Amino acid sequence: MILAGGMWLAGAVLATGFVLCAPAQAEAKACPALLYAELHKPADPKARPLEIACDVTLGPKDVIARPIAFSGARASRVTLDCKGGTLGTADAVIGASRPTVVIRSLKGGDGQWSVPEGVTVRNCRIVGNLRLMGLGPNGQGELVKLSSRRRDHTARAQAAAPRDILLDNLDFVARGTVPLYLGPGVTKVTVNGSRFRGEAKGTAVYLDAESAENRFTGNLFAMKTTRREQIAVDGSARNVISGNVFENPVNGGIFLYRNAGEGGTIRHQAPQYNVIEGNTFRYEPAGRPRPAIWLNQRNGKTSHRFRDPAFPFGSSLDPRDFAQFNIVRGNRFIGGGRGLIRNTDPTNEIVGND
Repeated sequence: MILAGGMWLAGAVLATGFVLCAPAQAEAKACPALLYAELHKPADPKARPLEIACDVTLGPKDVIARPIAFSGARASRVTLDCKGGTLGTADAVIGASRPTVVIRSLKGGDGQWSVPEGVTVRNCRIVGNLRLMGLGPNGQGELVKLSSRRRDHTARAQAAAPRDILLDNLDFVARGTVPLYLGPGVTKVTVNGSRFRGEAKGTAVYLDAESAENRFTGNLFAMKTTRREQIAVDGSARNVISGNVFENPVNGGIFLYRNAGEGGTIRHQAPQYNVIEGNTFRYEPAGRPRPAIWLNQRNGKTSHRFRDPAFPFGSSLDPRDFAQFNIVRGNRFIGGGRGLIRNTDPTNEIVGND
């Protein structure tokens, strides 16, 4: 840690070789030239992510080959505006463990979590993926699993995860892995006016266990998936998915379920009180698609169920999805035939869909 009189020094170079740019005051400020020079260095598969803790503005011709990270509270209220520039390259090494962009919490030596809040990423083309991480990168993370063996896991996961994040006017170009992954406990992310293209084995968007209150509005989903739905709502609650367009989602549109027991993690929260409203699903004439909207898609029918009488709560007590009290309203389906909404619970409100 580089300090001066108890405050962060802006533009300091760390011993690890990447630049830390963080302001002494509460609000972020523009980054120095030194950080821009680091951003524009050539790709290096061994280079660690470049930490961003100040406001960055790029140009439309900029191509940033290095992965970047917004880590901990020092990255709070930081804005990255690409102005049409590109993050990631077609030949860069990327994956779940090496994302193009990561927004992540940090655990201190005292066990407390330093959480980034209010980060904005806008007007960027992201080749690869963007991940948000708190207790762990996914529902199978070791700290996530340990927390899930205790009551109040949902509150702990949300307290440790990034929150109040704005992702605006982004162009996601998938390269095999999920282009946007919201890890366990991530809350209040807004994804607005963005596009999902390319091809991936998994989903376009994954909302992992214990996440909540995220909003997806006015986006275009035109990504090709090998076998998965476009948006997975896995034990995630109180989200709004509204006004989006899904182009030929033949492998599924929006599925609500609970991945009970995968990796030995107990899922506490159920996919409830979500609003799926005013979306358009457009299908090509050929083929028979999977449902556009499927509530209770798994309902305990998984190969990795975990039940233990020592943990009488969450999916350990009952592995069913419990996708209840959701609203599916005013969605439009063009082509694709009948049966594009599948629901097995009377508490869900299915109304006004065309």
